[in-house]
Amino acid sequence: MPAPGTSALVVELPAAAGLFEAAVAVSPALVRPGLPPHVTALYPFLPATELTDEVDAAVTALAAAHEAVDVALGDLVVAPGFVAAAAPALQPLADAACDRWPGVQPYGGRFGAHPPAHLTVAMGGSDEQNTEVTKLVEQLLPLTARAEALHLVVLTEQGWQLRLTAALATPAR
Repeated sequence: MPAPGTSALVVELPAAAGLFEAAVAVSPALVRPGLPPHVTALYPFLPATELTDEVDAAVTALAAAHEAVDVALGDLVVAPGFVAAAAPALQPLADAACDRWPGVQPYGGRFGAHPPAHLTVAMGGSDEQNTEVTKLVEQLLPLTARAEALHLVVLTEQGWQLRLTAALATPAR
């Protein structure tokens, strides 16, 4: 579990709430409280003590350099204790965040410098729970969710708190 002062860059996908609901139906403990369905662009991000106006401006610039996009969620990634929906449409944004802050190792370096963009549906479950969640979620897929903003969130004693919302660019029409 992350410690207070941890921050993250995330893209919320409220339209994917049904996926979380499916996991909660199996066990509420499978869904981490405090954040709506989201794809992580960079976690952990900078410690809260290092978040400055300059960092906020860099996050805003990063978001402005990427267009709002429809995110197709269709392929599941299942591993021991983990069920996620792949979100390849957000890979360019996640990669850009990792490139912009190369000193920050996403997920502590466990999945390389550019981990695959995904929406975690369930975490910490048994194989049986993963199987149940997978069956329920497969009934809801594919689905498309609109990504419109990059959020900088910080974990406090009270839970995850929003520090900044930076709009993604409006696609040219």
